[in-house]
Amino acid sequence: MGIKKFIPNSITSMNLLCGSVGVIFTLEGRSDIAFLLMIAAAVFDFCDGLSARLLKAYSDIGKELDSLSDMVSFGLLPSLMLYKTMPQECGQLRYVPLFIAVMSALRLAKFNLDERQHDSFLGLPTPACAMVCGALTYYVVTSPLSALASLAASCWFIPALSIILGLLLVSEIPMFSFKFGKGLKADKATTIKRLLFVAIALAAAVLTLVLHKNWSLIPLAVFPGYILENLLLLPLNHKN
Repeated sequence: MGIKKFIPNSITSMNLLCGSVGVIFTLEGRSDIAFLLMIAAAVFDFCDGLSARLLKAYSDIGKELDSLSDMVSFGLLPSLMLYKTMPQECGQLRYVPLFIAVMSALRLAKFNLDERQHDSFLGLPTPACAMVCGALTYYVVTSPLSALASLAASCWFIPALSIILGLLLVSEIPMFSFKFGKGLKADKATTIKRLLFVAIALAAAVLTLVLHKNWSLIPLAVFPGYILENLLLLPLNHKN
């Protein structure tokens, strides 16, 4: 196999690096930069799996390294970003977002043992959960006078969001993925869901650009849209 076997793990390590640096920026009060690093981590997370499938460079170490990296980039990082976003007046409620970190760890541990999640997901994927948290934080930081920022400044909104997202992480709700490569073939229901998701993403991007809104509204619309789409299209899983 040669050097090919090291390529996926090298990409995974970049995911971990981005997440770790993102944690540092978050603790230093720069959640805006942390979100950009989270996006970079998500790109590396997608590419490591794709490269492993295309190169047939699977390994047990790579599987565990991927989960450990995801725990930092998409479990700990978004939790801390929400924690830093909440006002200090909220007291101990500020710790509620750490529920996402705990549920992310449980989800990732379960994912490594669950053979049903080879080409799709059961429960909300950690990167999708993280993107909701990261986009929200970025928007609040860069648009502090917005209505959403005012809502996030309350002591109930972020804790409620954290609990909902945390429960979705460990749920048994089928969620489609964009995994592709050798040995993977999408069924009709998954293809429909993917096309609809792409349409939602394109519509969100066009509207945001045309209306000259904060670009973070794109992921802030797309990933909650991903959750709602999977919930609303659950009947397709039973028919297919």
